[in-house]
Amino acid sequence: MRLYIIAGEASGDLHGSNLVRELKGLQSDLEIRGWGGDLMQKEGVDLRKHYRDLAFMGFVEVLMNLRTIFQNLDFCKKDILEFKPDAIVLIDYPGFNFRIAKWAKKQGIKVIYYIAPQVWAWHKSRVKQMRRDIDKLLVILPFEKDFFTKHCVESEFVGHPLLDAIARNTEPAYVSENGKPIIAVLPGSRKQEIETILPLQLSVIPQFPDYEFVIAGSEQHRNLYSKIIGNQNVKLVFNQTYSLLRSAKAALVKSGTSTLETALFEVPEVVCYKGNPITYLIARMLIKDIKYIAMVNLIMDKPVVTELIQNDLNTKNITAELQKCLSSHRETQIADYKLLKQKLGESNASLRTAKSIINFLK
Repeated sequence: MRLYIIAGEASGDLHGSNLVRELKGLQSDLEIRGWGGDLMQKEGVDLRKHYRDLAFMGFVEVLMNLRTIFQNLDFCKKDILEFKPDAIVLIDYPGFNFRIAKWAKKQGIKVIYYIAPQVWAWHKSRVKQMRRDIDKLLVILPFEKDFFTKHCVESEFVGHPLLDAIARNTEPAYVSENGKPIIAVLPGSRKQEIETILPLQLSVIPQFPDYEFVIAGSEQHRNLYSKIIGNQNVKLVFNQTYSLLRSAKAALVKSGTSTLETALFEVPEVVCYKGNPITYLIARMLIKDIKYIAMVNLIMDKPVVTELIQNDLNTKNITAELQKCLSSHRETQIADYKLLKQKLGESNASLRTAKSIINFLK
């Protein structure tokens, strides 16, 4: 059996690697080629493209890189045809994967979509395309199945793979060099996120002299971190995000998957986002019915964690909200995190997903 898997981001690489491990445990003769990252490659995927070469964030940034994106699409299509898979497995990354799904359907290739794009937040018009182009839809959020059922799209809720990723991780807690309690700083993995968000996150360091600030960094941007950090009193670690979250008292987290990871480690957090102003305005016009950007708040349907977005992300607001995370809001957030875990369902999501895919193809 042959599968072609496409993951275009770090989170997709993580979930893709766990899925591949379970798939190979169920199907020993499985051949897998695809796009992803180091984690998927370590699990035996014949990696054709690394996600770090695909990370274009925002409408404006995508427009500026259209030529590269179309070249990637052409290469991907040719590679799939050469490999002749029994099915393709698309992991999130909708801008690219929707185009591949439409093309693959016309080629008669089975399309499995794992981790549904957030069309319930924006682009609800894409539901029709999903109904047309996707043969098997596997969702990871409890409210998504109801949403897709309402729109006549059959789906299967498999649970959230982050529960498995965290349960499987055995990294020891990060130990502070100076014995101070730790504030974790997660600025995202893309260059433009780091350049925009990290300086604002670090601007509050003088207000918290009794804490050690530690950045969870991404290897490919070592020089960029050094440039931003300068002489500031902050530590930088790589490939130790979960280790860092195990010991952190609070965290400053760029919006995205990391906000949910932080919550599952029961670390009080402030969610940070600031992007290209034009991109943000377009996004606000598209997202009309969604009250929050943090996955924690979306799942709980209330403001469990504070979201500081665009101009609200400034030194004064970050300082005030971080102080709350270390004092008055701490126990309330942790109590909500425990309820969040219950909503996400049982563990072994990756195994359930693998079984569903194998059964579907057989």
